Amino acid sequence: MKTKAIKETSIKLAIIPVIFVIILLMFSVLPIEEIIGLDDISLEPHIPLFLAAMFAAAIAIWKLGYSWNTLEEGVVDTIKMAMPAILIMLVIGMLIGTWMISGIVPSMIYYGLKIMNPKFFLVASLIISSIVSIATGSSWGTAGTVGIALMGIGAGLGIPAEMTGGAVISGAYFGDKMSPLSDTTNLAPAMAGAKLFDHIRHMIYTTGPSFLISLVLFAILGFKFGSNQMEASQIEMLQSGLASQFSSLSPVLLLGPILVIALVVLKVPALPGLFGGVMIGAIFAIVLQGASLVDVLTSFHYGYTSETGNAMIDGLLSRGGMDSMLWTVSLILCAMVFGGVMEKSGMLEAIAKGILTIAKGVGGLVTATILSCFALNALAGEQYLAIVIPGRMYKKAFEEQGLAPRNLSRCLEDSGTLTSPLIPWSTCGAMMIATLGLTPWAYVPFCFLNIINPLISIFYGWTGITMMKLADDPSRITSQAA
Repeated sequence: MKTKAIKETSIKLAIIPVIFVIILLMFSVLPIEEIIGLDDISLEPHIPLFLAAMFAAAIAIWKLGYSWNTLEEGVVDTIKMAMPAILIMLVIGMLIGTWMISGIVPSMIYYGLKIMNPKFFLVASLIISSIVSIATGSSWGTAGTVGIALMGIGAGLGIPAEMTGGAVISGAYFGDKMSPLSDTTNLAPAMAGAKLFDHIRHMIYTTGPSFLISLVLFAILGFKFGSNQMEASQIEMLQSGLASQFSSLSPVLLLGPILVIALVVLKVPALPGLFGGVMIGAIFAIVLQGASLVDVLTSFHYGYTSETGNAMIDGLLSRGGMDSMLWTVSLILCAMVFGGVMEKSGMLEAIAKGILTIAKGVGGLVTATILSCFALNALAGEQYLAIVIPGRMYKKAFEEQGLAPRNLSRCLEDSGTLTSPLIPWSTCGAMMIATLGLTPWAYVPFCFLNIINPLISIFYGWTGITMMKLADDPSRITSQAA
């Protein structure tokens, strides 16, 4: 049988599925029922993403000559890329459940309420999350351990959840971007052809100012909401409610997160390291809280249910379990189907090439790279694709502009890594929402570091500040001398 020739994708054709998915996603983001006068029309993002994937596949088959089998291979390959993240997500669900029933998270909340000042809480949350993420190289591990506790402490102090979430996410992705233990920190220079520590040093120019500005903004918010702090009697009521729920709320329980962080620092892979945290929680639950094996296994699957009668305490503690992550996992799978079709059919590459044709000079090139990474996080739903594809596409363009590879690798992280949690249906965004218990989009304006950093990167591109020339790259000079 004669094989149908594959046609090259044009940007005009590639942009059609993008417009289609944006229109469909409006039904999951905006109050469309109020705008057009129809009730009960709002959708979760799952179905719009899946419908857009089928629409993109139809275009690829009808207009470009792709077979379904070929597109399916692309979908499967993309899902394979996301599978480690999905498995980690399921384990974090179990981790949250066991750390609730064991009293680990309640202990962190209990003692945090004693020592945290509401005025400085957001600043402290940013710094604590940053330290843990630098030490572990994991934004997900940071959110799934200290992040959960900080969300509980923030609620107890009367701080809005979206603000606490923004501080935790900003700190978590500071380390994800700057730690040599982070996978994205290693992936970006590999794509751009830069050396790891050259890449990290070059990122200080954008990440440093972004972090300092974020500190100031969180300090301002903290002083604003510090005056609205809960009364001492309310905090004492929360603490007594927590204490009454568990046989023991002891500093010994704080060994749980310390041991998990130690495992990651010792370079134990994320999945077994986090599962080690699950087992630590299970042991503490049985030994210190008197939980039965059945209770512990139930918390693995369905999480922990608090029944104190206090709505705030029950809301803080009734969380976790593998089951709690299934909504998020299904969302990621739908996003991966769309991203896989767009990648395999060449539509993502066509869009990147189209952007490159209108990028003029260094400023235009940097802006194109930043926007491409953000768009790929939104369209493909996976930060690895948002780093790999622009890294592959713009490497030659950066060389032609006479720019050192570390400039490209910095741009890939300034946007590809940092904007990923801002997209609710991306693997990172869905993970942060599920783990921290956030409302989609509400937390985004408070992810100061993630928003400011790409803007500073664009500013540097147009002004030329810190944009190292290829001829001045010490790594290039050294390699030529050798």
